[in-house]
Amino acid sequence: MTVALIGFAILLALIVIVRIPIAFAMGFVGFFGFAYLQGLGFDNLFDFRWTGALSMAANRVIDTAQEYGLSVIPLFILMGNLVTKSGLSQELYQASYAFLGHRKGGLSMATVVACGGFSAICGSSLATSATMAKVAMPPMRKFGYSDSLATASIAAGGTLGILIPPSVILVIYGLLTESSIRELFAAGFIPGLLGILLYLGAVRYTVWRNPEAGPPGEKMSWSERFSALKGVWGVLVLFTIVMGGIYLGVFTPTEAAGIGAGGAFVIALARRSLTLGSLFHAMTDTGRTTAMLFGVLIGALIFSDFINRAGLPDALLDFVTSLDVSPMGVILVILAIYIVLGMVFESLSMMLLTVPIFYPLVQSLGFDLVWFGIVVVVVTEISLITPPVGMNVFVLSAVLRDVKPGTIFKGVTPFWMADIVRLMLITFIAQIALFLPELLYR
Repeated sequence: MTVALIGFAILLALIVIVRIPIAFAMGFVGFFGFAYLQGLGFDNLFDFRWTGALSMAANRVIDTAQEYGLSVIPLFILMGNLVTKSGLSQELYQASYAFLGHRKGGLSMATVVACGGFSAICGSSLATSATMAKVAMPPMRKFGYSDSLATASIAAGGTLGILIPPSVILVIYGLLTESSIRELFAAGFIPGLLGILLYLGAVRYTVWRNPEAGPPGEKMSWSERFSALKGVWGVLVLFTIVMGGIYLGVFTPTEAAGIGAGGAFVIALARRSLTLGSLFHAMTDTGRTTAMLFGVLIGALIFSDFINRAGLPDALLDFVTSLDVSPMGVILVILAIYIVLGMVFESLSMMLLTVPIFYPLVQSLGFDLVWFGIVVVVVTEISLITPPVGMNVFVLSAVLRDVKPGTIFKGVTPFWMADIVRLMLITFIAQIALFLPELLYR
């Protein structure tokens, strides 16, 4: 266990102090840590047989590249990019605004709902935040919304992108823990809807305290509202086909991703919003994002081999057992660790660093790994709007250069508290996450 803890400390130093990209840092520590456990030392550095460590690393690279289940990642990313290029985000916002915009804080509520709908297709929190900032911010400024409420609703709504299926981060969690991706997608649906409802409550609380922060917009007639829904048929059809097919067992998640990417391409062509230039940009961005994710995943798997060989999960279990702490007490400690790490690390890095360490412990304590996956993703969502890192906040600050990160962090506090409430509900009432998986598959 000591070797594993030293390796983890070196990893943190490389990431935080030396600023080495996390994929290379995890691969470096995992490779040399694995070699150290096989006898590497300063006295035999040039005579050491590197075969074992090289084989381990090579197998991780080859197995990851050839893993059929991982093809779901580039396909879902491509689907999200094509949806973004087709301009569906604007229609989603207009439809949400038609039903909610006339209320106090209604434009912020419409933003949250539109973010939830866009997340259901996009699957990326950062992309959702960046896209919705361009769509939702101008009308909110037109009606005199405070920058703190307007930007906070975009930043918080964007976090839904990694929970509402299809979610790339749920796919990666499923591969790390060998959990069913289909069950994870089913488990994320109700907590995602709960997140939208709690965020709407956070908006209401904000305008209750300060009515001037979110004045009502224009009220539309019912005919105008139903007319606005015509623009979102593409999202509804695509989501129904992709997720309905997965939930009902018509096709696998990988097949669903292929159907979703093809459907998004057809929708973009039908809307005449796709040019050769935008198609090339969508393809190159998909390749770039996929390469980044695969690099980080390979590094995480190499690091996972090292900590497993060093015996950290077993030692951690023995340590927890010796403390005579209840299983739920252990879960609460793990959640506290995630919230602290979220102040320093971005979401994917935090998950890849911690899941290989925690999931064997959680499994040995008798908890459901699908439930734990949803808990981890909700905590990861919280990290996206937690200072000082808060990746969604800094993405918004980059898109909206006249808004300071401090203004966004100030406005996001009620949404952060709503996330804490949701986390506690899912933690203590596991059926919120497990209802659909148990109904459909167990």
